[in-house]
Amino acid sequence: MSERSGISGTAFLKGHGTQNDFVILPDPDGRLELTAGTVAALCDRRAGIGADGVLRVVRSAAEPAAAGMAEQAEWFMDYRNADGSIAEMCGNGVRVFARYLVHAGHAKPGEWAVATRGGVKRVRVAEDAPDGTPGEVTVDMGRAALPGPDGITVTVDGRSWPALNVNMGNPHAVAFVEDLAHAGTLYEAPVTAPAGAYPQGVNVEFVVDRGERHVAMRVHERGSGETLSCGTGACAVAVAAIRRDGADPAVTGRPVGYLVDVPGGRLVIEEFPDGRIEMTGPAVIVATGVLA
Repeated sequence: MSERSGISGTAFLKGHGTQNDFVILPDPDGRLELTAGTVAALCDRRAGIGADGVLRVVRSAAEPAAAGMAEQAEWFMDYRNADGSIAEMCGNGVRVFARYLVHAGHAKPGEWAVATRGGVKRVRVAEDAPDGTPGEVTVDMGRAALPGPDGITVTVDGRSWPALNVNMGNPHAVAFVEDLAHAGTLYEAPVTAPAGAYPQGVNVEFVVDRGERHVAMRVHERGSGETLSCGTGACAVAVAAIRRDGADPAVTGRPVGYLVDVPGGRLVIEEFPDGRIEMTGPAVIVATGVLA
């Protein structure tokens, strides 16, 4: 793996949140130079470690992209998609990032902030259970934007559905379908229209109902393909379901929570009357090592 030669000998960890998995690269002083090729090589599931993305852990003050957030958050999550492209935010990634900070002794269970390209995110890490099960992690995901345009459609294998454009710091197109199998293999990105609606690509969620305030989803993440979970996608799905069901907290004045099942587990999404959205779910570290 010649693409990794520049970071040979670097310590790494592997973690996941509802099976959305990540290679974690501790780089507190911002010395690593990650190329798109290196990230793609690390994430390769046959020739590399295998992951949906890479989380570089760097102090905000040591990273030019985060220096302006250093007073609010000591640590910056530099997130890269599996193809090496840079993403604004990753909800499951933030939970795994927070779990790593506790694992490494950089933080204690409780509430604190993490800097991301999507802004500063508050996280709350619960104490571990008596049996050692890691406590769940809650992330304040901020507020959703519904920027339009109207008339978005998603097409797979000749089937088309209307979709809601939801921005969670990154773009999502949410389509309600009759059967999750209609999403196809999701090896390739679904077709979205109108052309040009998402010039930088989009995450596409396919959603079915499972019960009252309970939905299930599959997702194609731009730059990664189908993943077993997407935190910002689960938030976008909950926002779309809440609007569809006439339960907008800004209108009712009451917070509302939805269970969102993903192939890798379950997330709890709650939206509050001020528009703030919290996501709660598991995050675990599963391996450590050194890059050859």
